[in-house]
Amino acid sequence: MGWLSRIFKGSDQKISEGHCYKGDADYYLPSTSRDAWNQNQNQNQNENEDIDRAIALSLVEDSRGANNVNDYRSQLEDEQLARAIEESLNVESPPRYGNENMYPPPPQYFSMGSRICAGCYTEIGYGRYLNCLNAFWHPECFRCRACNLPISDYEFSTSGNYPYHKACYKESYHPKCDVCKHFIPTNPAGLIEYRAHPFWIQKYCPSHEHDGTPRCCSCERMESQDAGYIPHKDGRKLCLECLDSAIMNTNECQPLYADIQRFYESLNMKLDQQVPLLLVERQALNEAREGEKNGHYHMPETRGLCLSEELSNISRRPRLGPANGATDIIAQPYRLTSRCDVTAILILYGLPRLLTGSILAHEMMHAWLRLKGFRTLSQDVEEGICQVLAHMWLESELSSASSSSASHTSRKGKRPPFERKLGEFFKHQIESDISPVYGGGFRAGQKAVRQFGLQRTLHHIRMTGSFPY
Repeated sequence: MGWLSRIFKGSDQKISEGHCYKGDADYYLPSTSRDAWNQNQNQNQNENEDIDRAIALSLVEDSRGANNVNDYRSQLEDEQLARAIEESLNVESPPRYGNENMYPPPPQYFSMGSRICAGCYTEIGYGRYLNCLNAFWHPECFRCRACNLPISDYEFSTSGNYPYHKACYKESYHPKCDVCKHFIPTNPAGLIEYRAHPFWIQKYCPSHEHDGTPRCCSCERMESQDAGYIPHKDGRKLCLECLDSAIMNTNECQPLYADIQRFYESLNMKLDQQVPLLLVERQALNEAREGEKNGHYHMPETRGLCLSEELSNISRRPRLGPANGATDIIAQPYRLTSRCDVTAILILYGLPRLLTGSILAHEMMHAWLRLKGFRTLSQDVEEGICQVLAHMWLESELSSASSSSASHTSRKGKRPPFERKLGEFFKHQIESDISPVYGGGFRAGQKAVRQFGLQRTLHHIRMTGSFPY
């Protein structure tokens, strides 16, 4: 109500002075009594006219002010819309020029307000800036997480909240083949497809399964281009880590054989016969397997064999004649006995110590069962209990290797650091075997031994030919 204050102020000023202001005159007239009454009437009329005129002028000013406010709001909304369109254009890629693979320099962008750089945490101000990853950046502060160089390309990759050059991202996150050392290609569907060993986590291109890439005959890892494998005479290849603890001939294996014999004695399972041990090549092992009738073989390759033969003895005594004279014409049957004789244990040569030992522990269990007169067992029961003994020996070796007080005479100096990892792998092979005879038999035998103990399990096998449940 500013217009009222202005009116009342003017009115108060005129009443106090007692004069009548003539708009066009340049002087004031003196007042008389009659003239004063007329003057007062005229003055009141003039004041009413002034009030009416002031009200009209105020309404016009208010109308013009409202229009000015609306115009200002409309102008502000237009400016904000233009600013949003301009900022949205910051992330669009400009078109390519000519046949070159280069983009033109990015346009200049000017700050419309206070922006803080997400790289250096200072105000950007006016000039060029980047708006990406929900933040603002100085162009020189938007850097690759891998190489720490500014990213000037219009296309980049991200991992989490970190930007990468596309080449740096591929180098950091795209899987490489552990065999050929190249990036693993995508399949026809555009997906990265590779193979991986379940224990070693060795990633490789699917094509290497069919292109003749050799595997280590011990740890099953594929030969890579930067690590050559050592060939054996029989065609097998051995990686350098497995070669470090490999046993190459029968003489080298004798201390290990003595260790395993002591292991069996600690279980109250001493062998009654000193069984010959021979390390042989693949061809000799395969030929011996063809002639063995009692064995069960783990395909695709046999690495150990227990040779035995059944012996039947008929004891006769001569029939006594007159005067207790012996006659050699008629013989009277007296007793028929049958026993099994273990002739030898054959092991494939050139395998690491722990793998050779687990095979030897397995074959010695075959020998123990035959020397103790166990009946002919089903494949899953006999091979299963033999795998249980091989697994038990590996566990004892790994636990003794981690103990500072344990020491065996077969150990020659310091053990290779990779040997423990190998031992864990050989245990994993036994535990994860999918064959019903070796894998299924092992799991059933291990369950029985854990529940009833080894001796009660063996007694049950002798009496029933099966595992206790």
